[in-house]
Amino acid sequence: MNGFSDLNSSESKPSLSHLAPLEAILFDVDGTLCDSDPIHLIAFQQLLQKIGFNNGVPIDEKFFIDNIGGKHNSEIALTLFPDDVARGLTFCEEKEALYRKLVAEKIKPLDGLIKLTKWIEERGLKRAAVTNAPKENAELMISKLGLTDFFQAVILGSECEYPKPHPGPYLKALEVLNLSKEHTLVFEDSVSGIKAGVAAGMPVVGLTTGNPASMLMQAKPAFLIESYSDPKLWAVLEELDDKGSSQKS
Repeated sequence: MNGFSDLNSSESKPSLSHLAPLEAILFDVDGTLCDSDPIHLIAFQQLLQKIGFNNGVPIDEKFFIDNIGGKHNSEIALTLFPDDVARGLTFCEEKEALYRKLVAEKIKPLDGLIKLTKWIEERGLKRAAVTNAPKENAELMISKLGLTDFFQAVILGSECEYPKPHPGPYLKALEVLNLSKEHTLVFEDSVSGIKAGVAAGMPVVGLTTGNPASMLMQAKPAFLIESYSDPKLWAVLEELDDKGSSQKS
């Protein structure tokens, strides 16, 4: 168990009341603020096919999930080009440029995200984005989603000693915003990200945006939701509100 209560069963009623009073919420970016994985997949498919990867057969969604999703480009380069990592890193830069071109036209917030950001702002909670994405990607997505002024910090895996799944990026977010892990909640959509948040000592709500629930559960999230409109999430937030108010009174 990860110490955050027995929430792994879909039949159980999630509770994060031990976080009260809630002080902060930390978000991943790709797949957590927006459903960007399909756009990443298109960019990888186009460029890998262009160079004849896999004998010219386009990679499929399973290959993407197993080898690419949620990983830092240094890992992806090693996976795709194990005999020429330098070439892999150059390829990843080209792919990110194509991705930024595609995502600027297609990006939209996950269902319920704007409602959640307003809930956070109304309560004066601290918030940060914590991502393995390149800086240009993260800034573009956050800007296109209208969240530039919402986030008080953007923590990049590339600017930490190690990216996710290492806890370093989340520990840096706690340090930068002067937060207590005992009163901070994380939202993530990948195994790598969930592992990072859990290893940093915080409960993580997993989003099944682009990865199977069975895969995400291996990383020990507190519970899973399909989107920010999930009634399960709002029941948890309401309970946190009630407990936080009772502690202040």
